[in-house]
Amino acid sequence: MRTINLENDIQPLSEFRANTAKYVKQIKKTKRPLILTQHGKSAAVLLDVSAYQALLEQIELLQEIRIGEKQIEGGDYFTHKDVKKRIQEKISKK
Repeated sequence: MRTINLENDIQPLSEFRANTAKYVKQIKKTKRPLILTQHGKSAAVLLDVSAYQALLEQIELLQEIRIGEKQIEGGDYFTHKDVKKRIQEKISKK
């Protein structure tokens, strides 16, 4: 996701409503999120679909890493030696 341009990427909701097509085109072109404000406070963020998908993939990867870290902390893991031994055992059975 690209860095937000404070001048162009923060707009009031009323401005977005009046120029929706323009802002959707901007999001698609720049790949930057658009932050909408309501009564002077941030209210919503609009993202390009590909940027949103990339964000979801990053979150999933981070969740998997965290699960792995917890497993390691709990001693629930295999060493390289253990994995190598298991693979060799399976190969020798065939």
